[in-house]
Amino acid sequence: MKPLIVLIAVFAVSCVASFVAGHPADYYFCGRLAMGIMLIFTSIGHFKFTRGMVLMLPRFVPAKRAIVYVTGIIEILAAVGLLVNKVREPVAWLVIVFFVLLLPANIYASIKKVNIEKPDQCGNGINYLWFRVPLQVFFIAWVYYFGLMH
Repeated sequence: MKPLIVLIAVFAVSCVASFVAGHPADYYFCGRLAMGIMLIFTSIGHFKFTRGMVLMLPRFVPAKRAIVYVTGIIEILAAVGLLVNKVREPVAWLVIVFFVLLLPANIYASIKKVNIEKPDQCGNGINYLWFRVPLQVFFIAWVYYFGLMH
């Protein structure tokens, strides 16, 4: 829920800031900026809640801690890449693929009731997927629209 709030708030604030500055809002840029800030926000969790994020990965996955750190770095690089016009389109496609690849980890974490902030297995559980799966689709659509349509 927090990433969605960050995404929408940054989008709204950046659009209003453009208007207040006397410029027509570039909604595509504001959308990419919002996704970039959201990705940086979520990347912080990879470093702050590493132990909880490790729990999101099944036992058979090797080097879990390294994967958590690398995916956090990927999110930071993607955030920057979405704002650089020369690489925006390929980065947008990579972010879409990234979101698709993250979905199994989110499903696994829901089944195992992972709470990344604690870290323990007393989270929301499978009911969280009723929110998380549509949210993931929304994020993919957001990146597609704001990252590839302009």
